[in-house]
Amino acid sequence: MEANTVIKKARMIGKCIPAFNIPHIPMVKPIVQAIVDENSVAMLQVARVEWEKMQAESLERVAEEYEKYKNDEHTLLHLDHIPVIDEDYKPVLYMQLIERAIIAGYQSIMIDGSRLDLNGNIEKTAEAAAAAHAAGIPCEAELGAVMGHESKELPPYEQIFAEKIGFTKIEEAVRFVEESGCDWLSVAVGNIHGAVAELVRNQKKPEAKLDVQHIESLFQAVKIPLVLHGGSGIRHQYILDAVKAGIAKINVGTELRQTYEFALEERANDIEYAREKVYAATREYIANYLKNTDLKALLGE
Repeated sequence: MEANTVIKKARMIGKCIPAFNIPHIPMVKPIVQAIVDENSVAMLQVARVEWEKMQAESLERVAEEYEKYKNDEHTLLHLDHIPVIDEDYKPVLYMQLIERAIIAGYQSIMIDGSRLDLNGNIEKTAEAAAAAHAAGIPCEAELGAVMGHESKELPPYEQIFAEKIGFTKIEEAVRFVEESGCDWLSVAVGNIHGAVAELVRNQKKPEAKLDVQHIESLFQAVKIPLVLHGGSGIRHQYILDAVKAGIAKINVGTELRQTYEFALEERANDIEYAREKVYAATREYIANYLKNTDLKALLGE
């Protein structure tokens, strides 16, 4: 499978591809098995924060584990959130990480310049997109501010949504897509990431809402697949409406991470028990939340 083709086909048939984050290496096996057993198509992905602040170890380690269990008819490997400026507001050697991912066999990458101004984000995204395209893989980027990873206190969620704090602006999105060369665009439309700071990462996420009309307007303006980050904890109908409006990839991190971590707490570091819980939660998400059972057949892959 080729990642860009899969995302575009999903969008054409009104479906989206889930992308499951890997903050703990043992999660790879049950997630792959759940995807296959649902006859679905999905991505496994890792973000820099997940090896810097969690237990993913490194992008190479995730790729190595993925190679053990992957199913080329059902799964793809994606490099999530490589920030130019990270959640602690420190600069990152982002191109080195992207180049390492290409060598390691990742099938798509994401550059996150969303903490830069528009011109800076365009410049850095164009650099990353050129490297990705030279390797024959697509590049995802982010415009707007999907908050939650930052190491500072955020405004109350209702204020974020009501005042559209950090929302992706349509006129900026048009220019960004034209000048950066990105293939997929992660947008801020009411979605938020799960907290990653040690003291709060086990807390329940706020039940986020989505501005579905804004998603539709963005998609009509940029005409490339849109990506929804922070997919855990959003009311079900918002997700279904967002997919109809233009979302072709949805990231799922907090939900499965907490499933795994809470299972380890429940049964004193029993990894196989935690894997069983992750497997069941992944199947539930694919089948009942996204209604993506038999997605492979629908895509014609």
